[in-house]
Amino acid sequence: MQEPEDIAALRLKLHEIQVEHRDLDEIIERLLQSPPHDDLMLRRLKKRKLLLKDRIALLERMIEPDESA
Repeated sequence: MQEPEDIAALRLKLHEIQVEHRDLDEIIERLLQSPPHDDLMLRRLKKRKLLLKDRIALLERMIEPDESA
């Protein structure tokens, strides 16, 4: 079981990553709505967004592990 300080730190990091993920979503949407857009930049932003999504899932599992596992 993790210490409360560790969980608090994980929750803070989770929140920071969720905010960045949401911001990237908005940036990508704006770029798509205002052609011409830079395809390379869009691919990089989308890749970063997927990486953040994976980190969010990992942190969520660390904060609240699956009891059945």
